[in-house]
Amino acid sequence: MIKFIAKSTFVAAFLFCIPTYSGENRSIEVKQSADFNYAVIKTGADNYEKYLPLLKDKKVGIVTNQTGILSNKTHVVDFLLEKKIAVHTIFAPEHGFRGTADAGEHVVDGKDPKTGLPIISLYGDNKKPKPAQLSGLDIMIFDLQDVGARFYTYISSLHYVMEACAENNIPLIVFDRPNPNGSIVDGPLLEKEFTSFVGMHPIPLLHGMTIGEYAQMVNGEKWLKDGAKCKLTVIPCLDYKRTMPYSLLTKPSPNLPNDQSINLYASLCLFEGTNVSMGRGTEKQFQIYGSPYLAKTNFSFTPKPNFGAKDPLYNGKECFGEDLTAYPKLKQLELKWLIKAYQNTSDKTKFFNGFFTKLAGTKKLQQQIESGVSESEIRKTWQKDLEAFKKMRTKYLIYK
Repeated sequence: MIKFIAKSTFVAAFLFCIPTYSGENRSIEVKQSADFNYAVIKTGADNYEKYLPLLKDKKVGIVTNQTGILSNKTHVVDFLLEKKIAVHTIFAPEHGFRGTADAGEHVVDGKDPKTGLPIISLYGDNKKPKPAQLSGLDIMIFDLQDVGARFYTYISSLHYVMEACAENNIPLIVFDRPNPNGSIVDGPLLEKEFTSFVGMHPIPLLHGMTIGEYAQMVNGEKWLKDGAKCKLTVIPCLDYKRTMPYSLLTKPSPNLPNDQSINLYASLCLFEGTNVSMGRGTEKQFQIYGSPYLAKTNFSFTPKPNFGAKDPLYNGKECFGEDLTAYPKLKQLELKWLIKAYQNTSDKTKFFNGFFTKLAGTKKLQQQIESGVSESEIRKTWQKDLEAFKKMRTKYLIYK
């Protein structure tokens, strides 16, 4: 069962200004660059008049982290408590409740020092909430900021939360948020044999959906265990179109510090399956790439431990590569940097590692690159699957 609560309004002004937020209106002003319109976007969390009545007199669990904030930067947990909602348990995804853990780092259960609420980690060995952890809850909320890439694990956490809610007869409310890469549908579709926590369903590498739309797809396509369906309600964003540029109010994870890194993320994250660094251990994470094994260039960097990378790849070693901090905004998945790095590495037999096929969701991409297939020819091999996916995707879209 899926409920969709929507309200259609549009506020625009012909003004020149920088993106701002208004605490009074709990909104974000975002420039619509094509015609200089500005629209006020409300996230699902800001659309509280729609969900507060659903939470009244309920014992609530919530899956969230540092991205679960209203437009005035009040955390959603604090907001719910202020509204006398009985929040009982916080569930935290990869990187933890405060978003400070490294990628893949083990995060232990704990207690939030501000509210005293218990925090249960949904990463590592406990990706799916256990019945005992859900005991006593009447309803669950999911509020995480996704970035639109298949291997960004928040949508994998969503799958397991939906599955646990379905199995334990607990309704789930998803507070929707704009996808900063929401207009891009591109890349190879995941093949079933490569299913993992960094790719759980047959979707492209860039899926072009909000997390609420994705939840509806998971339900509608019966991707949960045994074809179960979660009792799902999506609280939509208001005044949002997927073509709108959208800047996040806070980093979605430690190594995505700005809009540029979020836009480049899907293209550069494929380097995680190679011996090339994407800038972890620098201040330009996912905006540069390089390796000691690439040909020397005018650009180099030396990774060092920092927030989000306690022991970065090539710690203390000079890496040669390319700086993409000023690269124009991508409108598709780019393979040219991956292909270029492979062609210029000193030992091609050591370029790829076993993680690459999980990220790509297929063996074909590695084989194509190793065989010297051009990017344009590689892209042609995706098109049939992409067209089929786009057709299926239309059933679940909330926004134009």
